[in-house]
Amino acid sequence: MTQTPSTAAVRADAPDARRTAPDTSDAAPAGFRAVTSAARSRVSPLVAAAAGALAVALASQVAVPLPGTPVPMTLAPLAVLLVGGLLGPRLGPASLVLYLVLGAAGLPVFTPGGAPGVARLIGPTGGYLLAYPLAAALVGWVAARRPGWSGAVAGPLLGMMAVHAGGVAQLVILTGSARLAVAAGTLPFALGDVVKVALAALVLRRTLPLTRALR
Repeated sequence: MTQTPSTAAVRADAPDARRTAPDTSDAAPAGFRAVTSAARSRVSPLVAAAAGALAVALASQVAVPLPGTPVPMTLAPLAVLLVGGLLGPRLGPASLVLYLVLGAAGLPVFTPGGAPGVARLIGPTGGYLLAYPLAAALVGWVAARRPGWSGAVAGPLLGMMAVHAGGVAQLVILTGSARLAVAAGTLPFALGDVVKVALAALVLRRTLPLTRALR
């Protein structure tokens, strides 16, 4: 069969048309990956902050009443130190603010046995609770700027000191006596809190590289 000039021209041009046509096969997957990555970058800090608040809430449920003081011994300060160190100086305090908001709203995140909601924050343990965000910020700030053992030890130590400073300050307001406040709010917990600082230092020294992206 004889080809007309027009038919031959169309067939000759067909390969060139296929070569020059834009390839859009990867456009949708690439766009989807970009959207997914952006969503993950927004969600991950929120999830981390919620997880930190949950960790402190769970640690708060482990509490032992002590004679002679209205303040129980609890694992919450240890959790605060770890959350601050692992999440960093911004996300760590945000996680603890979320914890306080949940507790003030009446959710059972505080140590069992005390007044519910906002009343807990103005009671004998309120000063410790209100100091949690500052403590977390100190731990995260030091750990981020002093890598190695120096930051892993100094951060939790400063954080624990901030917790005690807040707790004793509120006890001074409630009792009117600095001596009674220290006797009830610091001395009974000194040994146990030294152990908590040491545990926090050991954990942070090994786990800080795992959460570097969040800080």
